[in-house]
Amino acid sequence: MQRPRGGKVRVAVIFGGQSSEHDVSLRSAQTVMGALDPERYEIVPIGITREGRWLSGGDPFAALTASSPLFALPEGSERDVIENPPKESAAPAVLSEGVDVVFPVLHGPMGEDGTVQGFLELTGVAYVGAGVLGSALSMDKAMAKTVLAQEGLPQAPWRLVTRKEWERDPDSCTEWVAEVLKFPCFVKPANMGSSVGVVKAHDPSEFPAAMTQAGRYDRRMVVEAAIDGRELEISVLGNDEPIASVVGEIVPGNEFYDYNAKYVDDNSELLVPAPIDGSTMAEIQEMAIAAFRALDLAGMARVDFFMERNTDRIYLNEVNTIPGFTAISMYPRLWQGSGMALPELVDRLIGLALERSLERRRTV
Repeated sequence: MQRPRGGKVRVAVIFGGQSSEHDVSLRSAQTVMGALDPERYEIVPIGITREGRWLSGGDPFAALTASSPLFALPEGSERDVIENPPKESAAPAVLSEGVDVVFPVLHGPMGEDGTVQGFLELTGVAYVGAGVLGSALSMDKAMAKTVLAQEGLPQAPWRLVTRKEWERDPDSCTEWVAEVLKFPCFVKPANMGSSVGVVKAHDPSEFPAAMTQAGRYDRRMVVEAAIDGRELEISVLGNDEPIASVVGEIVPGNEFYDYNAKYVDDNSELLVPAPIDGSTMAEIQEMAIAAFRALDLAGMARVDFFMERNTDRIYLNEVNTIPGFTAISMYPRLWQGSGMALPELVDRLIGLALERSLERRRTV
């Protein structure tokens, strides 16, 4: 990768954020920053509190992890935060001090949904990952499903239900699901990740509680038929010429791969590569790249699939533009299984961000 100004590349890593995935973001950022070669990169850590305050200088990471239940801080970290506290900064000021590229490691709303990407577009700084359109489309499950259906990619039957629609007539909504989608089904907030707010309703009696839970996180809920299938995932990397990793399989320790299975419980099995035949592997890789292009993505994405058990039919589940980057997350593990180590992966992502920034400047 070419250095923008010679010497080290200044990389601003943004983490934390206001979504329910705040703690996951901290773990992902820890992995990303640990993979950046200090001989090549100067890291500028930027934290965003749960209330939306931007922190820079000092140690924003230690300041945010001090209150995170997913972290046990090293001895002395609290003292470091007290003696060298980060300062609150206006967002534009944080990035005005010669940052070459921004690596946003923000999961969920107010970070992965095009909001931060729009701000970064206004600043003109290069940044890792999808732009405003791709981020917003992919974050919104209903809009992503609509675009992917237009592309002809197979998906489970689904319906969008607004919170007002549900509250106005829950009985007719429940009857429609029972008749058309059938039970069991999944209820998901339209805009959320890491399986936050996702509930499996096994029968009509469980459906109201599922809708209430999903409705806590969004005013729009996606109700989706449950596919009895194997859970397969694949990583995509690139800009206009994306490539796909090997396919991996998740064998959830819980009933499905929920938040606890992903980040809390240590009872799920991750198989890289997945035990599938070569033609199925190639089919999924082709579908993942088609989805990446249809949603106008850049940099990275993890694309999730189901393989129906009794038919082996492949269904595309969803696309994540800033996938989990923790030590156990599938996005980096799939590239590792494809022969690309984590330091090379983050290097490639930064190079793709700089490449896309140069391409954007060609546009009048």
